[in-house]
Amino acid sequence: MTPPTDSTEIRDDIAELPASATTGASGEAGAEEATAHQHGYLTHNHKAEYLKRLRRIEGQARGLQRMIEEEKYCIDVLTQVSAMTSALQSVALGLLDDHLDHCVAEAVRSGGDDADAKLKEASQAIARLVRS
Repeated sequence: MTPPTDSTEIRDDIAELPASATTGASGEAGAEEATAHQHGYLTHNHKAEYLKRLRRIEGQARGLQRMIEEEKYCIDVLTQVSAMTSALQSVALGLLDDHLDHCVAEAVRSGGDDADAKLKEASQAIARLVRS
C-alpha cells in the first residue's frame, strides 16, 4: 500500500489532470452548480483529487480486510490502519482548508448572520477533527 501523501502533493496531482476530470462529460459544470453556491473544493478544482485520494483510501480499506482474513501480524495491520487514518486526515484538512478559503471567507465578506453561522460551523468542524 502506498503511504499517505501530504496536502501539497495531493494538490500537485490535480494540476496533472485534464480539465474534463472536474466537470461533466460535456465539459461544463452542471446547471445546478451554476445557480447554487459552489463548495470550496469545486471552486478550487480539487474535486478530482479528493475522489482520487478517496479511491486510494478505499483500496487501503480492502487491503486491511484482506490482511485480517489472511491473519497477518497485528503490528502490520495496525501500521496500515495508521496509514489509512493519516490519509483520511489529509483529505479532511484539505476540505477544511478549501471551506475556509472559499465558503467561510465569502460569508465573512458578506457579513451578517451567515458569517456568524459559517464561523461557528467551521469551529465545530475543527473541534471534531481535533477530537478524532
